[in-house]
Amino acid sequence: MNKKMELETMVVQEGYKPEPGQPRILPVYQSTTYFYDQTDKVAGLFDLTETGHMYTRISNPTLEQVEAKIAALEGGVGAVATSAGQAAVALALLNICQAGQHIVAASTLYGGTHTLLDSTFRKMGIDTTFVNPDAAEEEIEAVFRPQTRVLYAETIGNPGMNVLDFEKFSRVARRQGVPLIVDNTFPSPYLCRPFEHGANIVVHSATKYLDGHATSLGGFIVDGGNFPWDNGKFPELTEPDPSYHGICYVDTFGGKAYITKARVQLLRDLGTCMSPFNAFLINLGMETLALRMERHSYNALKLASYLKDHPQVAWVNYPGLENHPDYHFSCRYLPRGASGILTFGLKGGLEAGKRFIDSVKLAALVVHVGDIRTSVLHPASTTHSQLDPQAQAESGVTPDMIRVSIGIENINDIIADFEQAIFQATSY
Repeated sequence: MNKKMELETMVVQEGYKPEPGQPRILPVYQSTTYFYDQTDKVAGLFDLTETGHMYTRISNPTLEQVEAKIAALEGGVGAVATSAGQAAVALALLNICQAGQHIVAASTLYGGTHTLLDSTFRKMGIDTTFVNPDAAEEEIEAVFRPQTRVLYAETIGNPGMNVLDFEKFSRVARRQGVPLIVDNTFPSPYLCRPFEHGANIVVHSATKYLDGHATSLGGFIVDGGNFPWDNGKFPELTEPDPSYHGICYVDTFGGKAYITKARVQLLRDLGTCMSPFNAFLINLGMETLALRMERHSYNALKLASYLKDHPQVAWVNYPGLENHPDYHFSCRYLPRGASGILTFGLKGGLEAGKRFIDSVKLAALVVHVGDIRTSVLHPASTTHSQLDPQAQAESGVTPDMIRVSIGIENINDIIADFEQAIFQATSY
């Protein structure tokens, strides 16, 4: 095929491409190790002068094909699969950050990421300054330091539901000479491809929409191959690595320097690899990504519109609604749909919200988003409970917030369930 495939085709066809006589479906290579018959070949693997698999902690045939699929979907030059989305975020940052250095991050982050940056990384000597993503460019740039190595944000904030101004953030990152790393979990590459809007590295919690069925933990780091690592700020990529006999990643691997280092150094040392079986299941989920994201987005907009007009609903936050403050960004960066997550609050406040969550029947109370089943959660007491009230407010979390992950069930059944639960919650 000469014509570039559309995303609907890529989710099915990219990655694994069997040779004649091989299994049609990507096999699970459930093996930790690999057979060779020449000492020099194995030595070359350890010296990074030969290609192949030496140990599944670093690479595996099943993972290799799933990594190729997500790289193709995002339009990147390569990807690394990790044990969870949190591992992807941590490794993406640790790949170019160390003690004494600094990160600038949007304040509207998933609670686990906020805690990683604000607590665990600080213990490791890596400082983070959180900025309001709506702030002016000058205000964001004012917090940069000589030690700043990354500008970090999410395409759609979790659960603030703000949509990233890619143009603004990418301009700031370019002027400051640092990469823009974007968590693209909520939209998936079907709804948004951050590299097309100035991002340099993309991370995913594959546990969410990529898997889509709440079966498998996993994460991905995807390298856009579009950042000049030889700009003088990243010696770990331009100077010799003594753990590989002085290899220089930029000189040896060019545009794949960043993603190669993440694999052969951090996966080697930290061991946060995805299991082959999880990769197999995530690949199956990715094959239906286009169909599911269309349905998630359709259902979410329908439910948001219903809630917006409900007399007992105080507020609704969904980027696909025309009254959302980032609706213009949603139209620009999410033209296929605004994904399947929304938040809302009832007029009865926190207590009514709790009664609502306890009253749903079709929807389930689970600590998860992004699978085929509708679910609800109270972020202030769960995913963002480690944040103090000010940090919760800065991340977009309010005490009365109910987060909804819309499934692919019939929208009429979802609305009926919400209708009865709202009645139960507000008829006191």
